[in-house]
Amino acid sequence: MAESDGQKDAASRTRRTTRTGLLVGVGAMVLGAGAGFAAVRTGLILPDPATHAKDAAAEAATGPEAPFADSGRGAETAADVAFLPVDPLVVSLAGPAQGRHLRFRAELEVEAAAAAEVTELMPRVVDVMNGYLRAVDPAELEAQGALSALRAQLLRRVELVVGHGRVSDVLVMEFVLS
Repeated sequence: MAESDGQKDAASRTRRTTRTGLLVGVGAMVLGAGAGFAAVRTGLILPDPATHAKDAAAEAATGPEAPFADSGRGAETAADVAFLPVDPLVVSLAGPAQGRHLRFRAELEVEAAAAAEVTELMPRVVDVMNGYLRAVDPAELEAQGALSALRAQLLRRVELVVGHGRVSDVLVMEFVLS
């Protein structure tokens, strides 16, 4: 009988160990899912979905051709827009593309009323653009949609410097990898 009691105890311990391992695994899975949800929700991993919804709503209101059209402005409001040239930049590329350069020139589309204020902040704008372009991976610059992504990233950074709503677009005038 002693042997059979020992076998029962061993089987009972095995079931408890298996059950404990299963509970620990399920708990870890729930914690991981919660952490992933929190990271996405706060924007640590992916951009805020509300931002994408606002962008989609704005595109639906103006139409997908808006970046290439006259952005809904009539001829009577053309005087409300000013184009400010950004000093040309020549950025040396790092990494495996060492020895290569990016020649970049852009203009900022701003409201005419804010042109003087944005012009005063132009050294900071050039600094932000220069810093971003130096940090970009050279392989990203050669990708198919690189120019659109680059414009969006530069516009976001320029808005951080000059204030939201003053600059409506970054127009790339020259983009040469050599």
